[in-house]
Amino acid sequence: MSSSSSTIVAISTSPGIGGIGIIRMSGKDCFKILDKVFKQKNHKDIDDIKGYSLKYGYIMDKDEIIDEVLVSYFKAPNSYTTENMCEINSHGGIVVMNKILDLCIKKGASLAEPGEFTKRAFLGGRIDLSQAEAVIDIINAKTDKEAKMSVSQLEGALSEKINEIRHIILNMMADIEAAIDYPEYDIEDVTSSQMLDMLDLVDKKITLLENSFDNGKILRDGIKTAIIGRPNAGKSSLLNIILNEERAIVTEIEGTTRDSIEEYIQIKGIPVKIIDTAGIRNSDNIVEKIGINKAIEIAKNSDLIVAIFDISKKLEEDDDLILDLISNRPAIIILNKTDLKVNNIDLNKIKMLNKPIVEMSTKTREGLDKLYDEIAKMFKLEEIGNDGELIVSNMRHKEVIIRAREDIKEAKATIMNNLPIDIISSYLREILEDLGKITGETVTEDIINEIFSKFCLGK
Repeated sequence: MSSSSSTIVAISTSPGIGGIGIIRMSGKDCFKILDKVFKQKNHKDIDDIKGYSLKYGYIMDKDEIIDEVLVSYFKAPNSYTTENMCEINSHGGIVVMNKILDLCIKKGASLAEPGEFTKRAFLGGRIDLSQAEAVIDIINAKTDKEAKMSVSQLEGALSEKINEIRHIILNMMADIEAAIDYPEYDIEDVTSSQMLDMLDLVDKKITLLENSFDNGKILRDGIKTAIIGRPNAGKSSLLNIILNEERAIVTEIEGTTRDSIEEYIQIKGIPVKIIDTAGIRNSDNIVEKIGINKAIEIAKNSDLIVAIFDISKKLEEDDDLILDLISNRPAIIILNKTDLKVNNIDLNKIKMLNKPIVEMSTKTREGLDKLYDEIAKMFKLEEIGNDGELIVSNMRHKEVIIRAREDIKEAKATIMNNLPIDIISSYLREILEDLGKITGETVTEDIINEIFSKFCLGK
């Protein structure tokens, strides 16, 4: 990786053709390099150019005009990276952007690694690690609610809560130090009785963060939903009406779906990953059998199973396998083809599973809204993110929180067993270190590098 003192450059907009492209540059020599490639229309020295200003001109390679551009100036420390920084707003063709990028590198800049701009913002103290991670979450957000949650974290909501907990622990440690340094004042008895209450308070606050992860996971990853059923029950037709396009092949021939098809939709602002699978039945076709086994595996590992049955047909042995598959899983049952006005299915056998049942016609779209309502009700989608709750969605954060709770238990056991007070202090330091891994105070360089390696170039 380029050193933090070097000047880095990268294309920050998505590859492809667009109206505008942005080449971002940051570092000590940012403006010196810019001056070698940018000819301002009305020239001003860098000392006379204010930060947060825009200049019009041309990117030049010797006497050749590469592009007509606008350049944004950001002066240290008031920039995204806390360094001198500029953004060259060029036309969005990949050829012209690459020419500008190559020219900046030729004049002394280094190609930035993934996430290096945000990493410099973190190292410069402008944001902490949890805020840096929120940047990539905003970029990858699939719904408005997920984006809103990530923006809240970027603004410091999680950092504020973590620092509030750390402050309580630091106060406890100050009391312990006083007890150790001034034993003649018998402070220890007071602090021991108070510390259990304070640790209970800390545990309560951390538990709230841990419990929010289920909602955070739904917001971040969505609800993995497998559509299963016998061949020609209407699985592919259901996927097509959900997506409002002919995404899956629909024919009268059984067994045409032999692999899974995955697509995302939104329900109540929450991402739902819909997976259409191969029809489940006994088959001698080796390729179809692979698809069927895969369908069963996907169903077992999904958050929700939508089991679809053809209401015009009687239940068969293949249906028993499907009913058994959903018996102990979150599931919604669809009785499809109500438009045929024929009901030959054994409803008693289905109702015994005590699962939500939706009558539907994938031909007329009747029942689709009811399916969405049942999914929303099952996962309480309307409640997620609507009451301003702080939501933890990052698995790394959850793992740190679990370790912190374990250290809290150890600290409480130490107090209750009347062990020496300095042992209690060591557990409190462990809790502080745990929580510091979320905001970045105590995290290792390897973890920092791993986090930023997941970023896209130019961010």
